[in-house]
Amino acid sequence: MSTTTETMTASSGKPAVATPIHKDSMKSTWRTDKSQWRTAHHILNWFNAWETELDVPVPVHAKTDKVPYLTEGSVHAYILSHALWPMALQYAFVKLTGWYLHPVAAYLLYGLAYKVNAIHAIRIMRRLTHRFGFLDGNQYKRDSVPDQSVSKVLWSVELTTSVRMFLAVFLAYKRELPHFSWWLPVELALYSVVLDFFFYTYHRCCHEIPQLWQYHRTHHLTKHPVPLLSSYADAEQEFIEIALIPLLTYLTLKSFGLPMNFYDWFLCQEYIIFSETFGHSGLRVYYTVACIASPLLRLLNMDLVTEDHDLHHRKGWKKAHNYGKQTRVWDRIFGSCTDRIEFDDKNVDFGERIDFPLW
Repeated sequence: MSTTTETMTASSGKPAVATPIHKDSMKSTWRTDKSQWRTAHHILNWFNAWETELDVPVPVHAKTDKVPYLTEGSVHAYILSHALWPMALQYAFVKLTGWYLHPVAAYLLYGLAYKVNAIHAIRIMRRLTHRFGFLDGNQYKRDSVPDQSVSKVLWSVELTTSVRMFLAVFLAYKRELPHFSWWLPVELALYSVVLDFFFYTYHRCCHEIPQLWQYHRTHHLTKHPVPLLSSYADAEQEFIEIALIPLLTYLTLKSFGLPMNFYDWFLCQEYIIFSETFGHSGLRVYYTVACIASPLLRLLNMDLVTEDHDLHHRKGWKKAHNYGKQTRVWDRIFGSCTDRIEFDDKNVDFGERIDFPLW
């Protein structure tokens, strides 16, 4: 059996004992055991992007308990307002100095904004979790960052929030005042659907083609994921999801004749990272992935809710369902949807409306 080694120091003062840990272990004790902490542990803890507060109870619900409804408008308001602050800073800087941002400066500003906005969203999700609980919470606890993979998770988070902004700056940034194009609503509506086509294709292939499963299996070690584990994967999957799929989506929309300027693309990616973190949160509030096309997708029963991807992790092993991560367009077309449980329409209290806080 392939293992790594963990060294534990006994409180009695006896010599440390090496305890073998299986390479696939999801054991997570390090948040309360600081004897394990190294640089990566301190950095990840400093981010404070945990799914729960330590020693603060999380409500537990039966699966038949009614689920409150998270208003999509409040999510749009959150994403838009947080995408605008770096643009406002850039606009003020240009107007005050007359200098347009160098591409390196633009990368630093928007890369920082991408990180800050994602972390802030996760902290808000944590507050909501302590109010409303987790999906499947009456049977299982959520996974957390494994003891043996703290550095790997930190590196995955850094890559996700850095490489995407590097691509955007490298391919689309121009020295000009920040602005959205008139085609932005069309781009936002298409971006999620087109990106999900590439994601669905690669994702389903990884599950159903034995030679490709090896590149996806690490991500499925978590059956009840949390936001910090949304990019927990092997290097091959990280490259595909972090760089290749956003790049293919951008090039596809450009080939349609859409402008996809830097600021349009930045906003599109703000929508994507929000849905990626929320989709791995397990938060027990009814949330439809925010998209300009959501009303049409809902009418066609092609909208994606948090439980869809949660069920994929719970049941996904070699062959699964719910391969999409932004919509259910391609799951519907190719017949790979599965029934919802706690988010079945009959179990949702649409009268109990929850707004996603701005702060």
